[in-house]
Amino acid sequence: MNAAVALEGVWHRYGSGPWVLEGLDLEVGAGEAVAVMGPSGSGKTTLLSIAGLLTEPTRGRVRLGGVPVPRSQRRRDRLRAEWFAWVFQTVNVLGHRTAEDNTALSLLARGVPRGEATRQARAALGAVGLADRAGSPVVDLSGGELQRVCIARAVAAAPKVVLADEPTGQLDHATSLRVLDALWAARRPDTALLVATHDPQVAERCDRILRLVDGRLIEEPT
Repeated sequence: MNAAVALEGVWHRYGSGPWVLEGLDLEVGAGEAVAVMGPSGSGKTTLLSIAGLLTEPTRGRVRLGGVPVPRSQRRRDRLRAEWFAWVFQTVNVLGHRTAEDNTALSLLARGVPRGEATRQARAALGAVGLADRAGSPVVDLSGGELQRVCIARAVAAAPKVVLADEPTGQLDHATSLRVLDALWAARRPDTALLVATHDPQVAERCDRILRLVDGRLIEEPT
């Protein structure tokens, strides 16, 4: 079976600087959860950015479902919208809107009618344990609740791949556990998850743990 997303022979650097990634290969299967660990500055975010078609690698290529990603920027933009959803370390919400409104944004952007977008947004909020907060303005939510809204927004549109960049990086231990529970509960069985983290409790939830060392990935025993 073809990987949901695959990086093949990827090298990357910014301008004339040092190589951040060096001949890197990675495959993430449908429904698989893969953690990429490494300290700040090791290239984890760059790896996710390339996998999610936000950054084009200096060398190498990305495949989605076994098919090479085209060079055309328009086609790359369309594939990025169809295939991926993101959960970032920093919460990004519209503060004057409700949790439900924020969750529905990804659906409305894909052309889902408002009524159906609202229904799916409520279902996604229920999956992350926020059904009773759907109508609350996000300014009234805690940090952990806000991150769960971001997870609900990411999974509501049923992406093929969720990319999570340090999703618990700004949360305390207890809140991190609740956010991780929400992410695993809300993710569909066939949705791939690629998460960049330095947190062992995040990595231990995944099917595979890879460590980014000197621009290359080393798989750790699980």
